[in-house]
Amino acid sequence: MNTRMSLKTLLAASGGTPGQQVALFALLTLGIIESLANGLLSTTDTLRVFFHTENCLFVRKQLRDKIADAIMSHGVQLPDLFEALPPDAVQREFQRELATMRALCLKLLEEQPLVA
Repeated sequence: MNTRMSLKTLLAASGGTPGQQVALFALLTLGIIESLANGLLSTTDTLRVFFHTENCLFVRKQLRDKIADAIMSHGVQLPDLFEALPPDAVQREFQRELATMRALCLKLLEEQPLVA
């Protein structure tokens, strides 16, 4: 995947309420997390495609949700794990980070269901 996702464009096109946009963000992010977990995307790919600066700023300034902002922060830091940790600890910490991000997405979906 080489195309950058624009959360601003995707979420605005949904025409949903702010709460629905947060829920849609959570669903999109869960897809990215599953792609990472299954090796379909690398951490570098996700940084370029999803966890890039424009999306981080959009989440912070437009969605204004602390949990969504935390998810983006975790995503941005994923490639650093492979540089900072010894090889035997990387995979364990990578899986832990993905689990944390998954749990945060599920929390968002509990708080902001797509369907009322």
